[in-house]
Amino acid sequence: MKSTVTAIFVVFVLLGIVGCGNQSGDQDAGQPQRPDPPAVSLQEAVVVGNLAAVRQHIAAGSDLDVKDAYGSTALIVAATFGATDAAIALIDGGADLNTTNNEGSTPLHISAFFCHAEIVEALLAAGADVNATNNDGRTALQSVEGAFEDLRPVYEQLGADLGPLGLQLDYEHIEASRPLIAEMLRS
Repeated sequence: MKSTVTAIFVVFVLLGIVGCGNQSGDQDAGQPQRPDPPAVSLQEAVVVGNLAAVRQHIAAGSDLDVKDAYGSTALIVAATFGATDAAIALIDGGADLNTTNNEGSTPLHISAFFCHAEIVEALLAAGADVNATNNDGRTALQSVEGAFEDLRPVYEQLGADLGPLGLQLDYEHIEASRPLIAEMLRS
């Protein structure tokens, strides 16, 4: 009986010693621990304007290029909603600048189309591909070269579809900015 108790005690001690080497504090001695990602998804954080959650995802090493049902990454969502600070954080955090949504549009296509100049500028500065084409064979430049009135119904439909999520479109700003965005893309 005494040898059985001793054997069990030795097994527990050995398990304790082996287990001690796997404690998180011993794994990466000297390395800061990554924070846990927030409960909110990256796309949702962008839509609701929760920049702290976006930054927490970046710090936690979350996949910045995970896509939603529409193929949109958080950077594409930021480009859509004009979330400049979130877009810049994602660009600086290493998000894929040339990823595409289900329509083949990149963040540059989207930000150019919605005339979010600061996001266009940040994407260009970071090296986004100005020659990428979407599923319609159009570059970001081609999406803003045409007459605004020809595309107004598209903007209106997108405004109606995404308005409940917070998308607000200023048609006068978009119409006035399209030539400026086109010039940025030509440079």
